[in-house]
Amino acid sequence: MDTKEEKSQVKDELFLHLVFMFQTASLQQMGKLANPVTQKIERNLEQAKYSIDILEVIQEKTKGNLNEGESKFLDNVLFELRMNYLEEQKKDESMPKQENKSSDSGQEEKGGG
Repeated sequence: MDTKEEKSQVKDELFLHLVFMFQTASLQQMGKLANPVTQKIERNLEQAKYSIDILEVIQEKTKGNLNEGESKFLDNVLFELRMNYLEEQKKDESMPKQENKSSDSGQEEKGGG
């Protein structure tokens, strides 16, 4: 039978897994990790930002309810993701717009944006 302490430990592990899940998703979305399904690098900074925002909401909503280890882990993950996101944003800003778009089809896209 599960004791209260065992149940608490399971919940702690599930919380860390939740944070790790969004961390991994964000790194994949930034093109830092390959998609495990396609084995390809797929980059979508808008989606990466959304994953980071979700972790920020989790941090805000759990403030005062985390133990010291959980809080430090979440702080470190968010710091790492924010720094990686800024690095990827700078790459986009330094690239000409044509290189930012996928060049798989030989067609040029024209239009406002």
